[in-house]
Amino acid sequence: MPDQPTPVTVLTEQEAMDLLSTERLGRLIVVVGDQPDIFPVNYVVHDGKLFFRSAEGDKLTELALEPHVTFQVDHAEETTGWSIVVRGIARTLVRFDEINAAEELDLKSWVPSEKYNFVEIRPTEVHGRRFELDRG
Repeated sequence: MPDQPTPVTVLTEQEAMDLLSTERLGRLIVVVGDQPDIFPVNYVVHDGKLFFRSAEGDKLTELALEPHVTFQVDHAEETTGWSIVVRGIARTLVRFDEINAAEELDLKSWVPSEKYNFVEIRPTEVHGRRFELDRG
């Protein structure tokens, strides 16, 4: 019997980052103390890092307390899908040159609110999988 193709393929780090570049909405997971929080954020990938904007509030406060984060994105089509998890270190950009460079990124929010803070996530681990979906 010939080998059956596997419905799950492990992606290389580069493949995962390339796929992350095709999406704009992900989930930021932060754990402070024993309390996990999850925040949907619009993001962009640039130079191997993830960037998003944020208003003042819980998200920035939690990132200041605990910069180690997890970021997750899924995508599904009719017969295929993928899921990527990034672990990394987040920091709010404070230098004018970094903020000016981030202003040039195509960061668009779903909600037209004032988000003056830019956050960078520097990946330390990237894991991804592609799935063959059985919709029958």
